[in-house]
Amino acid sequence: MVTGIIGRKVGMTQVFDEDGTVHPATVIKAGPCVVVQAKTPQTDGYEAIQLGLVEETPAKTNKPTVGHFKKANVPATRVRREVRLAGGGDAPKVGDQVLASIFNNGERVDVIGTGRGKGFQGVVKRHHFGGGAATHGSMFHRAPGSIGASSFPSRVVKGMRAAGRMGGGRVTIHNLKVLRVDPENHLLIVEGGVPGAPRAYVIVRKALTAKKIKVAQVEKPKKGKK
Repeated sequence: MVTGIIGRKVGMTQVFDEDGTVHPATVIKAGPCVVVQAKTPQTDGYEAIQLGLVEETPAKTNKPTVGHFKKANVPATRVRREVRLAGGGDAPKVGDQVLASIFNNGERVDVIGTGRGKGFQGVVKRHHFGGGAATHGSMFHRAPGSIGASSFPSRVVKGMRAAGRMGGGRVTIHNLKVLRVDPENHLLIVEGGVPGAPRAYVIVRKALTAKKIKVAQVEKPKKGKK
């Protein structure tokens, strides 16, 4: 059974329940995807599929990728990701489509993407240092302070928090709730934010450690009280 799909972040919106509760949500254009390659335990040592995201503009190809797509008899795709398969159900074959309909309303999913890069930043922004005094002639405002002793160990230990490049790494957001599924328009609306800027590519997969959805319980009246 396919557990994930490739998508593109559209942007954020709000979803209202019937009782007026508002949920911040992210719209993801999930798919359509095609199975480009199937990996089996006999040939690769594990079971997975390679998905390709079918987009409006045709993808440019070179000679190696032309043969790769020709063997699968699928259109060339620019973005390809590997997705593991879960037990149960029929394994998809090369050329099959994977759509947003693999998810259901209320289901928990994990969203994997690349976070926004923020460039080279100091310790106050990157590691939330408090900084020094701002007045009374202080000349220590946003500096990192001491980074080690001179006598021993006479070096900077590994893991020392310092200024450096911030953001731009792989980020996984776990247990987001699927609020709406629109298979006709290939849209998923999930509660909360997902990594990346609008139009960034993400992978949406079924949650590995899904949390139970809390149901509001009505308190029972105590004895002797109405």
